Amino acid sequence: MTTYTSGKKHRKMNKMRRQEALCGYLFASPWLIGLVVFTLYPVLSSLFYSFTNYNFSSAFKWVGFANYQVLFTRDPMIPISAYNTLYFALFSVPLNLVIGIAIAVMMNQKIRGIRMLRTVYYLPNVVSIVAVSMLWLFIFQSNGVLNAALKVFGVEGPNWLMDPDAAKPALIIMNCWNAGSTMIIYLAGLKGIPTSYYEAADVDGAGPIRKFFSITLPLLSPSIFYNTIIAIIGALQTFSTALVMTDGGPVHSTTFYVLTLYRRAFQDMRMGYASAMAWVLMVVTLVLTLCVYRLGNSKVYYEN
Repeated sequence: MTTYTSGKKHRKMNKMRRQEALCGYLFASPWLIGLVVFTLYPVLSSLFYSFTNYNFSSAFKWVGFANYQVLFTRDPMIPISAYNTLYFALFSVPLNLVIGIAIAVMMNQKIRGIRMLRTVYYLPNVVSIVAVSMLWLFIFQSNGVLNAALKVFGVEGPNWLMDPDAAKPALIIMNCWNAGSTMIIYLAGLKGIPTSYYEAADVDGAGPIRKFFSITLPLLSPSIFYNTIIAIIGALQTFSTALVMTDGGPVHSTTFYVLTLYRRAFQDMRMGYASAMAWVLMVVTLVLTLCVYRLGNSKVYYEN
């Protein structure tokens, strides 16, 4: 009798678990359907199309690795756009991180109106990138605000977006204006540092610089690590600012990799080739991310 009752309870529990699991999947189904339809299917489709000559208009056929062969050997814009993208990432990522930390340290002070200042510094990140680009077009004009400010110090500024040597630095400067997104992450990290560490440092007679390099920077390393990876991924995908402000010019000096990808896909109608470019970018991004993770993770301080 005891065995029969126990078996009945076990079957009842299994039925309840199945019903609970079914309800869980039912409530999660909108997200799961969106994941499959709008993310998983396009990703797998692009991988398939990268081995075809798909061009939107006619039936496609399998071409194997021909797209990748053209990409690595015969497309003259690939070396140019790859160089421009790596140049942009090499300078914009460190500058963005340093400026973000500096702003976060300033915004961590206990002064009147600090909440308003935090809002002001974060504001550029909620404005449309097209609107921001149009604003910076006026700033970078030959008679714009930036050159007027430089003239005060006796410096004759270039025609930023028309000069091949100044166009990429101009976009790097503009990218640093969006340091508010990293500032929020750093500020959260600063709030998590116990004040007892700074009090102990004060007792030992440590100054602000020593406290920053011995306490703040090491304990902020998880936030720095995260922002570094996100900044690298973002820099490799630079597209909108170059399209709106320079259209890749002058003389292809701001033709970044994703801009070339866009042109191959939607101007040349070579969607199969563009899909191959996208997968190469994904692999490069993955490799760089793993390298940063391998090199930087051992330097990151975790409390546990």
